[in-house]
Amino acid sequence: MANIYTYQSSNIRRTWLLFIVFFIVVAAIGYVFSEAYGTPDFLIFALIFSVVYAFISYWWSAGIALKMAKAVQIERKDNPTLYNVVENLCIAAGLPTPKIYITPEMQINAFATGRDPQHAAVAVTQGALQRLNKTELEGVLGHELSHVGNRDILVSTVAAVLAGIISLIADIFLRSMLFGGIGGGRGRGNGEAQEMFFIFAIVLSILAPIGTMLIQLAISRRREALADASGALLTRYPEGLISALRKIEQDETPMRTAKDSTAHMWIDNPFKGQSVSWWHKLFMTHPPIEERIAALEKMEG
Repeated sequence: MANIYTYQSSNIRRTWLLFIVFFIVVAAIGYVFSEAYGTPDFLIFALIFSVVYAFISYWWSAGIALKMAKAVQIERKDNPTLYNVVENLCIAAGLPTPKIYITPEMQINAFATGRDPQHAAVAVTQGALQRLNKTELEGVLGHELSHVGNRDILVSTVAAVLAGIISLIADIFLRSMLFGGIGGGRGRGNGEAQEMFFIFAIVLSILAPIGTMLIQLAISRRREALADASGALLTRYPEGLISALRKIEQDETPMRTAKDSTAHMWIDNPFKGQSVSWWHKLFMTHPPIEERIAALEKMEG
């Protein structure tokens, strides 16, 4: 019978599947846009750009995310309590100790990043260190280290890359319409067929980014629920994470470095305390905290 730990190998397979689907989708979109303009430029650009973007994201996305959060790496002497909590949880989980960072934000939050357990990092906000007790901090860090152990950091990174590239390609297509097409290609070939491709390309450029965002949303919400359960098993005390989530739910401190591109990485929505549009709320990457606490309380029972 499948249990939480079987998701480690499942997420590795899912990563490769996402890579395959990613290149198929990008190639298909590039082909449609190229046919719409009667030139292979879009297809060539889409394939080359996707390979380069995916390569950069795989190797350097963790460092970019940490810099965006203004995170500073620490050693044991800088914060012995935090370092010991992370180290002890890693020993219990059978994981190598990741690099540990602190961000200057006063919102209670944390995130993990890195392409695999050997290249992972955990970042905790200053607010979490000041306002969570040790048990609550263990619950939050158990959640983040579960992301590392479950091998789902790379899955979410690939999903974010997929959404970003497809949105960018679609945006380039729509903008190119304002300038008469790429290389003046529009109008070549079979006029009727090309018009059909052009209409299809417009529809695709609008719907494809929304579709990939929904996929990213589903992946993100699922991995948060899994990390909650895995983290509770790791600490053997669900109440620690439950108590931390209650404090996080009540926290309205804004995060100055909150970005859409990294929002899915944090343990909870980093846009709290800010005025956001209904469209932004529709695509929130985290399940409601009430649902997460209810699921953890069932584990206690």
